[in-house]
Amino acid sequence: MENSKEITIYDIAKSLDLSPSTVSKALNDDPAINKKTKKKIFDKAAEMGYRSNLFARNLRQQNSLTIGVIANELNSSFTTPLLSGIETVANEAGYGIILTDSSQSPEKEAANAQSLFQRRVDGVIAVLAPATDSFEHFRPFREKNIPMIFVDRDAPFPESTSVVIDNLQCGRMATMHLIGQGCRRIVHLTPDHEHSIYRERYKGYRDALAEGGITFENSWLVVAEGGEEASEKAARKILAMKPLPDGVFAAGDLAAAVCIRTFQEQGRRVPQDIAVVGFNNEVIGKLISPGLTTINYPAKEMGAAAAGVLVNHLKGAGRMGSISTLTIRADLIVRQSSLRKG
Repeated sequence: MENSKEITIYDIAKSLDLSPSTVSKALNDDPAINKKTKKKIFDKAAEMGYRSNLFARNLRQQNSLTIGVIANELNSSFTTPLLSGIETVANEAGYGIILTDSSQSPEKEAANAQSLFQRRVDGVIAVLAPATDSFEHFRPFREKNIPMIFVDRDAPFPESTSVVIDNLQCGRMATMHLIGQGCRRIVHLTPDHEHSIYRERYKGYRDALAEGGITFENSWLVVAEGGEEASEKAARKILAMKPLPDGVFAAGDLAAAVCIRTFQEQGRRVPQDIAVVGFNNEVIGKLISPGLTTINYPAKEMGAAAAGVLVNHLKGAGRMGSISTLTIRADLIVRQSSLRKG
């Protein structure tokens, strides 16, 4: 295969019998070059396949105009709108993004951080892997004063910012809704009792029970790994409880949807026998019957907020750490799966 030579401004200048400086000024939209000449140069550049070396130019200006993003799971209903929010705000401000995926592995997350540092990103937006408990891989960014935003988890450094929802209030809100529908034996189904976001949702659930005058029973906390099989096993465990629970608050929509399906297959009515509330507002909640009551996870708004804070700092309009935590509002979306009262 013949090697393809990178086209330079000298090649364009030679083909048009112009000086390289004239071509360079035209491509940088210098007003000293008249419009007719600019058009001729731009047309020739396009024809020859010229690519402006923005990276080299930006390095001379001590920035790359790129934002590094570390996602912890690309194939999720949270990540897609989060990235949309980040990219919209970043692009409007003239920044591109470099996306990496840790696949929920702390080791891969560390490798991604190193890669982004080597690529000289101007800032980082990270969704940490659930098992990440060491933050040494972010030390090079701190040493170079490269700003970092952490989404969906408290920021580990005082000079960085976290963008989160109030998981405690969301857990309380979901449980209070079930109590308001007459439920008194409410199970909490969660994939991970130790992770901070799930721990906060559980605390909100417990707070709501106490506020409603309901004594918690240990059997009401059901911990099951994510996935359809584990959720179905958990649903059958709930059905075997004596007396039968009359409400379920699941910390994820897939688990909630599997519960609804399993309850119905076993002859239980939803919501008349068991009311169900989920979390995340995933598409599955609209497809099942009855429709799933859930907490809306405002991922796109969180992404936009994270990018906004970072861009403001990069443009000198804000100081990192002046806002340690930015909490985005999350609302309860009520559908038929929980409505036991009119």
